[in-house]
Amino acid sequence: MEGERRVTKKTVAKSCEALVDPNPNRLLYTVEDSPPWYHCIFLGMQHYLMMVESAVSIPYLLTPLMCMATNDPARSSIASTIIFVSGLVTLMQTTLGVRLPIVQGGTHGFLVPTIAILALRPCPSDAELDAMTSEERQEVWQIRMREVQGAICVSAIFQVVVGFTGIIGQLLRFLTPLAITPTIALIGLSLYPVATDKASSHWGIAVLTMVSLVIFSQYLSEVTVPFITYSKDAGFHSTRIYIFKLFPVLLAIMMSWLLCVILTYSGALSEDSEARTDIRQNILIEAPWFYFPYPFQWGLPTVTLAGVIGMMAGVWVSIVESIGDYYACARLAGAPPPPVHAVNRGIAIEGIGCILAGIWGSGNGTTSYSQNIGAIGVTKVGSRRVIQYSAAIMILFGIIGKVGAFFITIPEPIVGGIFCIVFAMIAAVGLSSLQFVELNSSRNLFVLGFSMFFGLAIPMWFNTPGNDTVVDTGSLLVNQVLLVLLKTSMFVGGLFGFILDNTVPGTDQERGLIQWREQFQSAGSVPSSATCDASCYNLPFGMHFVKRWYWTRFFPTSPTFMGWGNTRRPSIMCPQPQEEQNKV
Repeated sequence: MEGERRVTKKTVAKSCEALVDPNPNRLLYTVEDSPPWYHCIFLGMQHYLMMVESAVSIPYLLTPLMCMATNDPARSSIASTIIFVSGLVTLMQTTLGVRLPIVQGGTHGFLVPTIAILALRPCPSDAELDAMTSEERQEVWQIRMREVQGAICVSAIFQVVVGFTGIIGQLLRFLTPLAITPTIALIGLSLYPVATDKASSHWGIAVLTMVSLVIFSQYLSEVTVPFITYSKDAGFHSTRIYIFKLFPVLLAIMMSWLLCVILTYSGALSEDSEARTDIRQNILIEAPWFYFPYPFQWGLPTVTLAGVIGMMAGVWVSIVESIGDYYACARLAGAPPPPVHAVNRGIAIEGIGCILAGIWGSGNGTTSYSQNIGAIGVTKVGSRRVIQYSAAIMILFGIIGKVGAFFITIPEPIVGGIFCIVFAMIAAVGLSSLQFVELNSSRNLFVLGFSMFFGLAIPMWFNTPGNDTVVDTGSLLVNQVLLVLLKTSMFVGGLFGFILDNTVPGTDQERGLIQWREQFQSAGSVPSSATCDASCYNLPFGMHFVKRWYWTRFFPTSPTFMGWGNTRRPSIMCPQPQEEQNKV
């Protein structure tokens, strides 16, 4: 690709040691670097393993809401579809979107409005489901899946429009920490009933999973494990890898899963225990070796206004999360802060990715994965090419049906234990935006407390049986729209935070806007930590024409776009370092 640099043999030979060395601050590979293909496979697989837990957790939450049986082989098909679509969108994002090493995948932000949408159509009773044929049972969940697909596809058009028109740059002025905090934090807090319900199927296994995850990720994160590696310079030698820091979730799952296997075949678990490893083994047996996800595999999506408007809350959360991820990823990958044209393209590609996810029938949208961005800081590898290899691995494993089925067979209490930690971390990520805010201010405490409290209270009240009849506007369609919105915690809390913080008097310093805006600095200035200039955000092809044609500066996704208020002829490249100028 244009602008990519090649690494020397000496760098390649030492890369295995550098990958596990946490002391150097320098990056082994930056955005534009291309590691050797065998390193890309290893590093790409690592990124896949870090994203797959979040991706395949979605069917666990989604399929029961769609009235699907726990032993239905279609659950593995949905998991395979999510992995496959994640690979497609990741490849699009790293090639044509923001062009940073960012992994795309399913998001829990879409689950909250999905739950509210499906609540409008309750599942048949167990007796009614047992009386149905397999074809009738299949049609029950596919009708609900098609409704979710339609809501995701249409609502994602908003994200595409916001990106391609450059509106997101204008919206950033009103996107404040006190508006973001309740929006994201309430995703995790509102999902606690789902996590505790699954964990309660066997609290012993769930607690073991949680304790293991806490020990691995917090107490043993700096403990190294010796591994034998090989390099041309040193031959076979021992290196120490921070395995607990890299794979805490996988290690916790494997430990608890192994215990469940032992308890299952020793007879210690009852026949109906959800902790048994053999209750869903038919899914793995019946799943095909190769499964090719294709568009509209569950039928043509159906569209309802209530579903579309409700899903808009998930789209908005995805936009908010992704903007922060872009800047964090650029900082860790050695790139300058992304210019406005790169942010616009990234948001637009994510919208297209959500549309593709809806068309393929994953039951979810796509967004940037923060955990994979954190892996860049750990491994010191910020190469775009590594993530593209990871995308290829996702596509490949999405086609191998046994892979999706394998993850579906994880016992439910293990998943519940992981959910308890993951959802808590999502809430904490939302609360982390408060670092910019003056928390000694009674004004800020009021906005925060009001938004969080009523973001939980109002949806809880409307989800109580019988209370949803209070909304009666005389129009069934309007009633459904309002109910979906009022049952979505992140919409209610985010709306209150947005309105109050932008209307209640307060200084910029008090609201945290001064520090907040500093992170969105101009891309024209390259920070000292950056190892490349803004050309890394250029398109991989056609730049000769983009640079020549002056009119391209009016397109918000063009690398020559400098913002609607800037009329000067743009400069695509950042100023060269002085030593480079001297060479010229």
